Amino acid sequence: MKRVILALMAVMMTAGICSAQNYMVIDSEKVFKSISEYNKALESLETLAEDYQERVDAKFAEVENLYNSYMQRRASLSESARQQQEQLILQKEAEATEYQESLFGTDGELMQKRLELIQPIQQRVFTTIESFSKMYGYDLVIDISANPTILYYSTKVDFTDRIIEALK
Repeated sequence: MKRVILALMAVMMTAGICSAQNYMVIDSEKVFKSISEYNKALESLETLAEDYQERVDAKFAEVENLYNSYMQRRASLSESARQQQEQLILQKEAEATEYQESLFGTDGELMQKRLELIQPIQQRVFTTIESFSKMYGYDLVIDISANPTILYYSTKVDFTDRIIEALK
């Protein structure tokens, strides 16, 4: 009985594999880099990130200056003045960290700008890939830029250049 079940499972798996052989390979990184809007958006995001990083660095430099100043004057301060200075330093550090999170966090300004600039381009590319796949009867699309475990693929199934052409 076990042999019959194993044989049926093997046949079903083979049938599943055979029917899933209608696939194509895409290098999405190459596709995205072929789109000038995408490259401009990346440059814009990089410039924005550098600007944000300078602002964050300035906030943390302020905290460091406060701390260094405090350490130099610490011995001459009263206990209450020391506590007050320490609280100020901790508050400024928390503010700087919060500011950094507001810019670079998962819901930060940089991520929002990234979604605003990149998401429409991604949607256009994914829609084109889906349309192309349906038009030519492909059931599976493999992205070789995001999957480093693919050890070999035939260039006959690489449709990256055709997707780039379809986007134009």
